[in-house]
Amino acid sequence: MTQITKLGLQLPTDPRWVNLAEISLEEILTDHAYCEQKAATSCISLIQAYPERIELVEEVAPVVTEEWGHFRMVLAELKKRGLKLGRQRKDEYVNQLLQFQRKGLAREQALLDKLLICAMIEARSCERFRLLSLYCSEEDLRGWYHKFMVSEAGHYRMFLDLAELYFGRETAQQRWKECLAFEAAIMKTLHPRGDRMH
Repeated sequence: MTQITKLGLQLPTDPRWVNLAEISLEEILTDHAYCEQKAATSCISLIQAYPERIELVEEVAPVVTEEWGHFRMVLAELKKRGLKLGRQRKDEYVNQLLQFQRKGLAREQALLDKLLICAMIEARSCERFRLLSLYCSEEDLRGWYHKFMVSEAGHYRMFLDLAELYFGRETAQQRWKECLAFEAAIMKTLHPRGDRMH
């Protein structure tokens, strides 16, 4: 079973994306850093929005620390290479994915889509980190990216598990299939960019 099958993703990233990413490490590392920062912020927002969801708070709180730790890891890698953190760029992938979230839902019902969108971003990130861990020309970077891949896989599963806990497996899985189809449509329209993680 391939990694993409395990994640449920319908469209794989072209492995040649790694070659594009390696052209300018400063650009891809900058985007990676901000992705980690935004992941931490998203987790904080979930906790603030649903503090009464005890399992969510307990599961997501450590991820805030982990994602911020990842941000600092990327900063350290930039510094080690004599590179600088650039400005944050617009994330077309995430912005389009957010359109999957249904409008006008009650607060409690809106949680399902929020959790699944988080799971989706983690799944795609995991798939991209896997490619970097396999095909990066630098051996040190391959091992470095492997750590991120393992972490993102755990986060992806956590968000899906929370969705199933709160909404039932059947409901969560049905909506997850819709999310996967929506994401595949996005991937068909987005041109692969070597300066973006997504």
